[in-house]
Amino acid sequence: MTLTLKDYQGLPSTLCTGCGHDSVTQHIIQAFFEAGVDPSTVAKMSGIGCSSKTAAYFMSGAHGFNSIHGRMAAVATGAKIANRALCVVGISGDGDTASIGIGGFIHLIRRNVPMIYIVENNGVYGLTKGQFSATADIEVPNKKMDKHNEFASIDICKLAIDSGCEFVARGFSGDGKQLVPIIKAAIAHPGTAVIDVISPCIAYANHEGSTKSYSYMKAHKLDIPTGILHHESKKPSLADTLHLAEKPLRDLTREDIAPSSAEFSNWVSRFR
Repeated sequence: MTLTLKDYQGLPSTLCTGCGHDSVTQHIIQAFFEAGVDPSTVAKMSGIGCSSKTAAYFMSGAHGFNSIHGRMAAVATGAKIANRALCVVGISGDGDTASIGIGGFIHLIRRNVPMIYIVENNGVYGLTKGQFSATADIEVPNKKMDKHNEFASIDICKLAIDSGCEFVARGFSGDGKQLVPIIKAAIAHPGTAVIDVISPCIAYANHEGSTKSYSYMKAHKLDIPTGILHHESKKPSLADTLHLAEKPLRDLTREDIAPSSAEFSNWVSRFR
């Protein structure tokens, strides 16, 4: 069957008009279409937040699971263990990854789970009225609150590299010419591929002085390194480390998992 771009689309977006996340959705659709990935072989994972709604807006024919806040990494790990043949793509946010989900994020990298991990990074909790997230720039104002952020920002790319991730990239939601090839490269990577996407929130964070704004990226793009920042393939993936079966766990038969009498006797004799 010949797939068309329409086969990679999803439900209509319910995000704010002009949201950077919708641009990311279009780049994901284009990248998977150009890479020729069959949507039926894809598992879309998400947590909680504006970013996590993105998974509904592409590849309706793919598998999908919306987990609780900060737990997408754990659920994605389980899906990959259950079926190593799945192409797992996780859509997360700066709060879902760098705040409540930071532990799961680091351990996902530590285990080198083969998946594409996309962070839609805008520095705010958009669904709960724009409180600062852990990636918000220090001292920037909140667009709709009389308050400035008092804490230093967590750099997701730096955290990923320091944690041992072998594919780390940063992109801008408004730059599809760069982001589409980055996503395609991540699809081909055999381990964890982290893509931090600066994705402005027009409701709360798109203002002067914020590195998460359209205006800042337009005026100071060269001040923020984008592209593939680190790439190598030296570590074994989780599938290789655990010697996972080639078949999905649900398809394993008794003959696949039960040793013969001779094999069992040989195994027991090693412990005598």
